[in-house]
Amino acid sequence: MFLRVKTRTKDGKTHRYWSVVANRRLGDGRVAQRQVLYLGELNDVQRAGWVHTIEALDGPRSTERQLALFPEDLKELPVSPSEAVRVRLDKVELRRPRQ
Repeated sequence: MFLRVKTRTKDGKTHRYWSVVANRRLGDGRVAQRQVLYLGELNDVQRAGWVHTIEALDGPRSTERQLALFPEDLKELPVSPSEAVRVRLDKVELRRPRQ
């Protein structure tokens, strides 16, 4: 999973809208991408929180590593420890998912 950004200019101002996207490999070898969750506009702290959440859900990657998730941002994203949420992954369950 990863974050995808869609950029739109409205009234002279640029807006960035975020969504969580998952890849899956099809039987013929192609890769299909599916939007899992639409997040809307996020500030830097919220975006950093989602990046850490996705990393926690995906688990450690063996050899593949994405070097620049947000190439327009060169500095490290700020994360406030008071805004971090601990998620017990063994207790997470999905109820009534959409098709």
